[in-house]
Amino acid sequence: MSSAVKISPSILSADFSKLGIEIFELEKAGADLIHIDVMDGHFVPNITIGPDVIKDLKKHTSLPFDVHLMISPVHKYIKNFAEAGADIITIHPESTDNLIETINEIKKFGKKAGVSLNPKTTIEKVLPVLSLIDLVLIMSVNPGFGGQKFIKETLEKVKLLRKEIDQKKLAVEIEIDGGINFDNAKIAKKAGVDILVSGTTIFKNNEGNIKKNIEILRNH
Repeated sequence: MSSAVKISPSILSADFSKLGIEIFELEKAGADLIHIDVMDGHFVPNITIGPDVIKDLKKHTSLPFDVHLMISPVHKYIKNFAEAGADIITIHPESTDNLIETINEIKKFGKKAGVSLNPKTTIEKVLPVLSLIDLVLIMSVNPGFGGQKFIKETLEKVKLLRKEIDQKKLAVEIEIDGGINFDNAKIAKKAGVDILVSGTTIFKNNEGNIKKNIEILRNH
């Protein structure tokens, strides 16, 4: 595990009327990645953005786009998001008929592949493909809406994965998303997380001082 945790701000909490500016500001403030939640109103009960928006946003930053696809069936959309500029494409095992095939599809476009586990999804879903992927995204809330309360029990999954990844010496990063704030960021880092996704905390705390909020999440 790298010494400094990476911060991937979720634009779900940004001002959608000026997303390009918000993303530019996040890069200036020291973000490592830009986390983009894609929801279809079917796999999860909300609708967000599609590939065209991602393509346009790419012009506003040089940061990697960490794209979390909460859509089903996901397989046929991989090409669209890869070509739009996603750098990491993370999918849910429940959203595809063949997880390995979909991971291979992501890799075919030269992108990093991630698998996301909902609070009720066990790590057994990801263990067979751990050597094929670059990232495991642990959802610490039920996906679909921002601003939910952190589910502390999900940290047990982080600990188990950290042990497995380290034992096998795999280059797989552990990301956590959902209700991350200054307090639980500490315990998430201690459990073995490499990347913190945060929306509300980064955009709303300290009167919206995103640079300060990223700094606190990373170092405190």
